[in-house]
Amino acid sequence: MAFKTADNPGHTNSWYAASAKDKRIRPALEGETEADICIIGAGFTGVSAALELCERGYSVVVLEAARIGFGASGRNGGQIVNGYSRDLATIAGRYGRDKAVKLGAMSLEGGEIIRSRVAKYGIDCDLVAGGFFAAFTEKQIREMEAHKADWEKHGHAGLEMVPKAEVGKYVKTDRYAGGMIDRLGGHIHPLNLVLGEAAAAESLGCRIFEGSRVTGLDMGDKPVVRTAKGSVKASYVLVCGNAYLAPLLPEIHGHMMPVSSQVMTTEPLAPELIESLLPANYCVEDANYILDYYRRTADNRLLYGGGIGYGGHDPKDLTGVIRPNMLKTFPQLKDVKIDYAWSGNFALTLTRIPHMGRLSDKVYFSHGDSGHGVTTTHLLGKILGEAVAGHAERFDIWASLPNLPFPGGRTFRVPLTVLGAWWYGLRDRLGI
Repeated sequence: MAFKTADNPGHTNSWYAASAKDKRIRPALEGETEADICIIGAGFTGVSAALELCERGYSVVVLEAARIGFGASGRNGGQIVNGYSRDLATIAGRYGRDKAVKLGAMSLEGGEIIRSRVAKYGIDCDLVAGGFFAAFTEKQIREMEAHKADWEKHGHAGLEMVPKAEVGKYVKTDRYAGGMIDRLGGHIHPLNLVLGEAAAAESLGCRIFEGSRVTGLDMGDKPVVRTAKGSVKASYVLVCGNAYLAPLLPEIHGHMMPVSSQVMTTEPLAPELIESLLPANYCVEDANYILDYYRRTADNRLLYGGGIGYGGHDPKDLTGVIRPNMLKTFPQLKDVKIDYAWSGNFALTLTRIPHMGRLSDKVYFSHGDSGHGVTTTHLLGKILGEAVAGHAERFDIWASLPNLPFPGGRTFRVPLTVLGAWWYGLRDRLGI
């Protein structure tokens, strides 16, 4: 099947944009309007919050600078990875056992929200169950065993260790020493998921305006959100711009750094070839600090991602960065054509824990899912909806977690983070 991105303008040149089910362009905001809640950003966080609030009967306006799912929500690897970017043992060590127990109780909910909404609204997003975490070393295997034991204390019963002899059930490569499967993980077409959720919210009365970059936010008892051609007066405002928010609110942006990750897809492969590479159709993520992630697509492509660009900077040759790693994993693909290669930014916090809070009594925000956004954004979007509906208990748990700005400010945050990443990458290469 031939795909084009020219008929889906405003998105990056990705396989997701080319194969999107819904390519409608929503109008830009013009004139003044009012709503109970105005949401800035139509990615997973904003759309998840919008759907939660519409289900509760609120009137909602969503303002998107570009297109629904334009940012990381429509460009990521499409993997349903449970939990957070830091494990629950680390969270307990930093913030106390009580906080870890409370966050642990929520840690599987993001995936549950996705599966529930796909079923409830009939969202066609290629949902497939099952994820595999691949280990290169015995050290990484021991870390996975500890991670599994800690997860099970919080009620996660879907994990199973995989010895080296059984890795081939999930991925046919000689690179790995073993791994762990998560039966509650899985993968999706992320752009079709967020588009389907947006359509579900619209069916409940939500109004979504694309091409409507926010130019100003007047805080007060009745906040006003301004764009170039219009404004929204609302009882509450939810700021959900994540890595693409700058420069609107520097008080938020200083607490996160945009980080790019690169993704590519092969041409469609023969069914017997793609099935030989990934027999169980699980998505795969390795255990290195700068990791590779990959999976099958519904039309038998291999989607392969990796690499990292602190500050949101991309390499000149995206395919040149990713393809060598793909061939280390699957050398039999050396003659396969690459059809699409793209990048996208996610928001990284200094703690690698999402950052939620209030800018005023009426303005709430959430950002910084730090590479675990597919599930976490769905959870935190729902929690934002709960909070403005008068049930802020879970929001307040997240808002109580300290989140400091990056050291060195905008000038030095990138080189300092690169230095840290170099050190952890060296540890991966040395197996220490």
